Amino acid sequence: MCFSISRRRLMQASSSVLMLGTLNSVTGRAWATSNELRVSVGGGEWGKANIEAYVKPFEAETGIKVSSITDDSTLAQLELMVTTKNVSLDVINLGAPSVSIAGPRGQLEEIDYSIYKKEELDGIVDFAKERFAVGALMYANVMVYNTQKFPAGKPRPTSWAEFWDVNKYPGVRVLPTGQRGVEGPWEEALLADGVPMNAVYPMDIDRIFKSLDKIRPHVRKWWTVGSEIQQIMHDKTADLVNAFDGRATQLINQGAPLEINRNQAKLRWDYWAIPKGSPNAANAQKFIEFATRADRQAAFAQLLNYGPTNRNAFKLIPEKIARNLASHPEYLAISLPSNPKWYAEIGAGGLTHAEQLRQRWNEWVLL
Repeated sequence: MCFSISRRRLMQASSSVLMLGTLNSVTGRAWATSNELRVSVGGGEWGKANIEAYVKPFEAETGIKVSSITDDSTLAQLELMVTTKNVSLDVINLGAPSVSIAGPRGQLEEIDYSIYKKEELDGIVDFAKERFAVGALMYANVMVYNTQKFPAGKPRPTSWAEFWDVNKYPGVRVLPTGQRGVEGPWEEALLADGVPMNAVYPMDIDRIFKSLDKIRPHVRKWWTVGSEIQQIMHDKTADLVNAFDGRATQLINQGAPLEINRNQAKLRWDYWAIPKGSPNAANAQKFIEFATRADRQAAFAQLLNYGPTNRNAFKLIPEKIARNLASHPEYLAISLPSNPKWYAEIGAGGLTHAEQLRQRWNEWVLL
């Protein structure tokens, strides 16, 4: 990955609402035509890759005109569109936690899987096929170590338990912050404490923080966004880090002395979805089906280091590139898919698990 999905998720809701207001003032419901489509493709290199891999070939195949909105989709933007019944986007891209919230709220259209070819549908990983959304891409939180600190031929950590083992593997550690609730080192803390991958969920919050107590004195920094952890790796200010795989891959390709350990990687993904009340929902369904085909996801993966959700795409991706992707078949077998539904569930005190984690973190980090 050339940049972090987390960065996109951190956009301020106010900027999204401002963008939405501009769209509505110009288009309103007038956009509702049978042969047009508005797709939120995102900004920067990500948006460019979406246009090249999906938008342009979709227009060529279907004759449907697509207006590409080079901004990020957010839950706040979606809620405003749906509640005001002024839906000015037909296809949006949301993180898994947002889909887990928006779907049950009735803010998304159901996906019509009847229009998918069987081989394409069978190729999409099960956890990316939701009632209200389909997986667009995958990435991962991985362990990355500095090869100057851990050179070839010497012991290197290969699990989160070993990452936590500061005696056997001394060095400066860096982990992500838990201040947002859904993106903290929660699963890693449980794996470090000996919980098997198939028993991580439902997560024991008390056990998470007991595990974090052990590593806390050895963590120099709790990073917040992808650009921050990329800078830390670039500057070699840490020996062992938990980072986005794409950020690390980019630096490795530039010659940085880093190596990724894919064992116990935490898989995360984004979805394509349709806002409830989209005036062009039928064409939106066609676009999402098109964007989840193996050949299209293979084309996208060769533009940006995001893993396809359609496993058949790997038949079309050169192995050198495929090895940099979080959803490579070999990596899937040793990775832990995150469980966004668990984060959205209501727990003690009427709070979601994500809210409980955020509240607990804010108290713990000040101790």
